[in-house]
Order: sequence, then C-alpha cells, then structure tokens
Amino acid sequence: MDVRHARRFDRAQRAFERASGTAARTEPTPTPPQSGRERPPGRRRTTEQIGGHSPMVLAAIQSRIRSSAAYKQVSDGVRYTRQDVSRIVPEIPGLPYAYISPFFILFGVFLLFPTAYTLYLSFFDYVGVSNEVLLTVTMGPMEVSLPRIANLEFVGLSHYERLIFRDSLFHRSLLNTTFIFVVQVPLMVILGLATALVLDAKFIRAKGLFRTLIALPVATGLVAYSTIFLLLFNGEVGLINYVLESVGLTAIPWLGDGFWARITLVIAVTWRWLGYNMIILLAGLQTVPQQLYEAAEIDGASRWEKFRFVTLPQIRPVLLFVVVSSTIGTFQIFAEPYVITGGGPSNATITVVQYIYNQAFLQLNLGYASAVSVLLVVIVSIMSIIQIQYGGGDS
Repeated sequence: MDVRHARRFDRAQRAFERASGTAARTEPTPTPPQSGRERPPGRRRTTEQIGGHSPMVLAAIQSRIRSSAAYKQVSDGVRYTRQDVSRIVPEIPGLPYAYISPFFILFGVFLLFPTAYTLYLSFFDYVGVSNEVLLTVTMGPMEVSLPRIANLEFVGLSHYERLIFRDSLFHRSLLNTTFIFVVQVPLMVILGLATALVLDAKFIRAKGLFRTLIALPVATGLVAYSTIFLLLFNGEVGLINYVLESVGLTAIPWLGDGFWARITLVIAVTWRWLGYNMIILLAGLQTVPQQLYEAAEIDGASRWEKFRFVTLPQIRPVLLFVVVSSTIGTFQIFAEPYVITGGGPSNATITVVQYIYNQAFLQLNLGYASAVSVLLVVIVSIMSIIQIQYGGGDS
C-alpha cells in the first residue's frame, strides 16, 4: 500500500511540474560582468550556481506541491492506512504478551527453572548423569526429546534432618558466617554513614576526588583484591606485620589463628564494600531538605540533635536498604575465604557458600548442596523480613 501511494505521489509531482512549466521556463541566471579578477578557488558557490534555483524558489515549488490535490490525496491515503493499522494492532490477541515474552523466557530459563530445580533436587540423592528420556514432545513431523538431567534417588527430608541435627561442619560454617555478619555489617554501615556525612559537609573541598577514591574498590575484581589481602596479611612476609614490628609491636598471626583469620575477612570485605554503601548513603543525605536543618537551628538544636532527629529519620529507608543488602551479601561471601584463607585454619573461616561449593563441585553431593542452598535462602529471607519489619517503621 505504501509503495503504490509513493508512486502516485511521484507521478502527481511530475505532472504538476509539466503543467506549470517550472522545469522548462527555468533560464540561466545572467552572469554579472567580471571585474578582471577570477574567483578564488576556495570561494563558496552562490545559490545561482547550485542547480539554477534559489532557496526561495524551491520553497515556493514545495509549497505549491503540498497544496495540490494529488499530494493531498496521497497524504490522506497514507494517513488513513496508518490509522487502520493502528486500530487493528491493539485488537490482535496476545500481542502485548508477545512484546514482553523475551523477559519471561529469560526469567524462566535462568532464574525460575534453576530455583525450582534446586528445591526439587534437595529431596534426592544425585547418583550420576542419565541418558534416559524424560519427556518427548511431538510437533507434526518433528519430535523433540528432553533427556533426564540426572539419575536421582528420592530421600525425602533426610538431607534437611542431617543439616539441622547431625552436620557439625555445616554448623561451623553457619557460625563463621554469622560472626562475620555480626562484626562486619554494623562496622561497614557505620563507616559508610560517617564517610557520607563527611563528604556531604560544605567545608570539604575536592569532594568528587574523594568519592571516586573511596568508591574505587567496588570496581576491583574479587580474586584480584583477595590475592592482595592474602599478601598483605601474610604472617611471615606480609606488609602489615612488617609495619607492626617496625613500630615495636608484636606480629599478629592473621591467617594462622581462627579469630584473626575471621577479622582479616571482615577487614577485606569492609574495605571493598565501604564505597558502595557510602555512595548510596550520600545520595540519601542529599535528598534531605535543607529547610529541616534551618528549622532545627532556629530551635537551638545541636549537631547531634540535628543528626538524630532530622538526618536519621529522613534517610531511614536508605539506611534500611544498606543494612538488608549488606546482610544478604555477607551471607553470600565466598571469594574472600576461598582465596585468602581457604576456609582455614581448621575450618575456622569456612562459610556457608564455600561449604555449598565443596559439597556440590568437589564431592558431587548435588542433592545435599541443594538442601543447604534452600536452607540458606530461608535463613536470609527470615533475617531480611525481620530487619524490614523492625527497621522500616512507617516509611
């Protein structure tokens, strides 16, 4: 339909030009007498030398073409066709779902299916890879066979019973992760808030530089920065112990003692994620209305009172987000203990996610590892709900 309309428009335009004699009556513009000097080679050509038409003449021709009956007929046909298509498209059944189907396909393949299959796998023991056919789908001349992913042996709730009552190593990993959470999350939130308050102050110069420097560790690779901390806190050749001994202090067995190894992980995680929390809290501080601080000053409030009764209530939703996200991230910690301490010494720093990794990929206990994953999700969900319930308030 659009091609026919375009052809009609071209024929109408050529007919209009022949009828008006525009092309035939165009005469060359007389050349003014030369003054004896030739035009410089770099001089711009005038409009008379460009096709023989001035911009005013071309504009007049275009105006007359648009006001012609043929042009109006063609444009009306195109507009009516577009309106017909616009009326038809919304009436196609299921068309909106076709537009958003890529999201649901990717969500189902990469998130929903792995989550559901992990829950399903937690009730089975993994025996090995299977070549059996799970499901056959016939689509006309085509036949698609879905293979069974693995040979599984149903064990019911025995994995969960073992986790809760009989697996001492899982209990140790959960205790280690909880220790890191209890120490690291409050420390990181307090330091992040203090840093954001300092960088939000009016007397600080070069704020952009300091913000960039503090936020740089977030862009550092997990394995790269974990390796750096492994070298820094090495008990024999590490830089930290060298500095301590240089000032007369006793060297600390950072990686050789269970307590200090956990403290090393706390320092590493805090160093990396401090800038991330600082950026979020700084954005929250910049949304606090200045009128509230001015009103507090008029009432004679001190700095601490302004912080307690103005700043904290205003940034409470942002602060809650930082606490919840830090909690989830801490219970998912894996790279730091895997690279820096290897879970040692004597499993003193093994975390839940590292325990899941050992069960799934080193011992191939996929069913048991799935049960640990499900239990971890439940624990983190309960903690997040409690934090939102008691920290969200009326916001």
